Amino acid sequence: MPVRDEIIRAIDAAAERVIEVSRLIHAHPELRFQEHFAAKTLGSALQAFGIAVQQPTGGLDTALRAEFGREVKPKVAILAEYDALPNGHACGHNLIAGAALGAAVGLAAVSDQLPGQVVLLGTPGEEGGGGKVMLIENGAFADIDAAMMFHPFDRTILTNPALAHQWVTFTFHGKNSHAAAAPWDGYSALSGVIQTFNLIDNARLHFRDGTRIHGIITDGGKAINVIPQTAQAMFSVRALNADYLPVVSERVVKCAEAAALATGTRLETKVQRGYKDMRDNMTMARRFGEHLRALGVEFLERDATAGSGSTDMGDVSYAVPSIHPYMAICDIGESMCHQDTFVECANRPRGYQTMLNAAKAMALTAYDLLAQSDLLAAAKAEWAQHRS
Repeated sequence: MPVRDEIIRAIDAAAERVIEVSRLIHAHPELRFQEHFAAKTLGSALQAFGIAVQQPTGGLDTALRAEFGREVKPKVAILAEYDALPNGHACGHNLIAGAALGAAVGLAAVSDQLPGQVVLLGTPGEEGGGGKVMLIENGAFADIDAAMMFHPFDRTILTNPALAHQWVTFTFHGKNSHAAAAPWDGYSALSGVIQTFNLIDNARLHFRDGTRIHGIITDGGKAINVIPQTAQAMFSVRALNADYLPVVSERVVKCAEAAALATGTRLETKVQRGYKDMRDNMTMARRFGEHLRALGVEFLERDATAGSGSTDMGDVSYAVPSIHPYMAICDIGESMCHQDTFVECANRPRGYQTMLNAAKAMALTAYDLLAQSDLLAAAKAEWAQHRS
């Protein structure tokens, strides 16, 4: 039997168990770096399929690593995410974990024919934690030649931009006073926050296309009749690429500094490192697309009408050749990542079928990268060109 058929048959045979694992993770949502149930559930499933698991790994308690194959090199990684948002699995990471599990099971069925190794890497904390960034820094990708994952979406596209971004927190310190009896004795920290929002809105006209800045007020005061002595806001600053991000971030910080000057308050700024933009490897993406087509899945290479978020997979794409295709678990416009309705979509038959198709396409693409040295060489050459 051809290797391709063996891989698909193994995934089909394991489908019921893979769906069960994904459904269990969906039913037990855990926030970034707290994914103990998800990591244990995924690790136990891998072991039940005869795949040895190292857990924890990469310096992170909820990260895991499983690798197998006939030879040590090359190594292709399939990544699993499994953290949730406060409203549950509104990004469908339970399906990402299930797809990685299914792909690993399919490839493990032909492990004695693999001219290299497959690595399933469980990567916690994607939702604002940067788990993959930490794993990169801790050497988890040092021996990896290429990496891939899929992401649920409202359409199926091989590539989609992911914006570079970082978080900025502004804390304003003023002077409290009675808001009615002696407002002239106070300096409103909340006014500093409000003016920061206004100045950033004024600056939007001058940013390059694709720039996104959005924030929330995390502390607006303690009592309505007291001039707020302390107020705080957090912003997510995004740009099309990592080179332009510092330009935008600097301008945002200057807006807050100007607001502090105008309101007579003192500003405390904390910049938290975020993620790099995504550099999809088209050599790998198009091979993934060929396998989708063979599975009867329709797709576009890209869709300019699709919105963009951010992901720490962008940092992985700077480290090794990578892909991050999106696959539909609902109709276009029916729901979007982070919405409550997307939680429901991530636990429907259509979502699980998409998950299994993603598992098959990833497994077959990973096998091609291991078995066809010219394909991997082309992927690496394309990646190296982006770095120069």
